[in-house]
This record gives sequence, C-alpha cells and structure tokens, in this order.
Amino acid sequence: MLVRILTSGLIAGAVAGLCAAVLHLTFIQPVLLHAELYESGELVHFGAASGPAARPGFGLDPVRDGLSVIFSMLTYAGFALILVALMALAEGHGAVISVRNGMLWGVAGFVAVLLAPAFSLPPEVPGVAAADILPRQAWWFATAIAAGAAMWLLAFGRSWRAWGAVVVLLLAPHAIGAPEPDSFAGPVPTELGALFAARVLGVGLVAWALLGLLSGLLWSSEDETAS
Repeated sequence: MLVRILTSGLIAGAVAGLCAAVLHLTFIQPVLLHAELYESGELVHFGAASGPAARPGFGLDPVRDGLSVIFSMLTYAGFALILVALMALAEGHGAVISVRNGMLWGVAGFVAVLLAPAFSLPPEVPGVAAADILPRQAWWFATAIAAGAAMWLLAFGRSWRAWGAVVVLLLAPHAIGAPEPDSFAGPVPTELGALFAARVLGVGLVAWALLGLLSGLLWSSEDETAS
C-alpha cells in the first residue's frame, strides 16, 4: 500500500508540478516581473516613465526559472501524496477511485488549498500592504484544513448534520476574518494585482484538476494490475 501511494503520488505530482511551472512561467511570472518594477520605483502608477522602464521586458532567468520548476514539482508531489493517501482511505471504506472522479478529487483539493483561502486572503503581488506573515500563515492553514474537511463531508457525508457542517466549515474562517494590514497601500496598480490573483487561481485550477486526474489514473491502474 505504501509503495502504491508513493509511486502514484510522486509521478502524478511531478507531472502536474511541471505543468503548473510551465503555466506559471508563461502567465504568472510576467505579471510578477511587471509588479516588481513598480515595487522598485522603476515604474510609477499614474506617473510618466520613459526609457527602458516604460517597456518592461519579461526575459528568461535560467536560475530563477529552474528553481521555480523544481519548487513547483516538489510542492505538487507533496500535495499528490496527501491526495493519494486520502484516496486510499476512501477506497478502504468502499469508495471507487477512477480517472473521472479523480479529477473531482483534484478540484476539491483546489477549493481547499487555493480557492477557499483566496476568498478572504487573495494572492498578492510584491509591494502591496499586508499583515504579518505568521498570522496570515496560521489563518491560511486553518482555512485550508477546514475547507478540506468540508470537501470530505460533502463527498461522503450521509446526513443533513454533515452537510450543515460543510457550510459551517467553509464560512467560519471568513466570518472570523483573515489578518489585514492597518491600512491598504502600495505602488502596484490594482489592475495588475487583480490580473495576478486571477491567473494564480486559473493556473491552480488546471494544475489541481490534472493532479487529481493523474492520481486517479495511476491509483486505478494499480488496482487493475493487482487484480
């Protein structure tokens, strides 16, 4: 069992992480680099810029890009191991794991890890005002765990009490509220911040759906091989 979890998780995570890294370099990194020009003062919102700063370039940085790919693959490998372990637990209680519902598992992971926390604590570009990192991390982890538990109850709950708990788990972190700065300020245009948040969530949805699909494919194919 442990070997199956490790094999399925590492392969699915590596492939999904590589896909996520390519999408990140294509769609997200240019926005980050653009925001960094505002953060450094090379560009000024509503200001007149001239010369090279007025035309920000988005060239490749082999070292930075290579580290981004490695980090993405490792991150999604970790997520995949958790996802496959939960699949194994669900299968042990009678659930059927397949390629089709594997994608649903991935979407549920996306909701728990990205969408639910982003509802009150959206992805941020460099240079924007933010609360201290430790309270934000604590709130993010609590929200992700609560949303993950909600997704589990939504899929496997069999009573109104369980479905009521889903609503409570999803809403409670946002009713409490995410940590916020004393005031909102920053040199980066809000349009750039909105584009960044939208692209992070879009890339995350694709990567998590692929992660779930591959995890379901690999896990179910191991079942067929064993039988």
